[in-house]
Amino acid sequence: MAVAYRIRPALLADVAELARLEPRCFSDPWSPGGFREMLESPHSFGLLAELKSGQLGGYLVARAVEREGEILNLAVVPERRRHGLGGGLLEAGLDALKSRGVNDVFLEVRASNEPAIAMYLARGFRPMGRRREYYRKPVEDAMVLRKSLE
Repeated sequence: MAVAYRIRPALLADVAELARLEPRCFSDPWSPGGFREMLESPHSFGLLAELKSGQLGGYLVARAVEREGEILNLAVVPERRRHGLGGGLLEAGLDALKSRGVNDVFLEVRASNEPAIAMYLARGFRPMGRRREYYRKPVEDAMVLRKSLE
């Protein structure tokens, strides 16, 4: 069942809300300063999935440098997962990266996060390698995925 939402750019005014939601999504959350730093960078951007209620259902943070892009953070709050928000954010993020001239997009994902891996593979990402003990809390390997936008 799809959930009604709109995707909009993240603003510095959204940092506190992003930092509030981050620990609900990840065991090793970004700090408010981390979100602020990314949103202030000319190479980075954020997108929010805003629900009809005005609440945030998820977000994406990415960066583009030259012809390469990286999805730094893609999160959907637990009660809104499996309703299309993650895929919608990913598609919007890929469109934004492509509009910035990006040819290749990379990301890391926890090796145990099977739903996220399935979503990425279904959208054309392919495994490139593994980063041993990349994640903390708990320590876990990351799968490195790549997608060509050409």
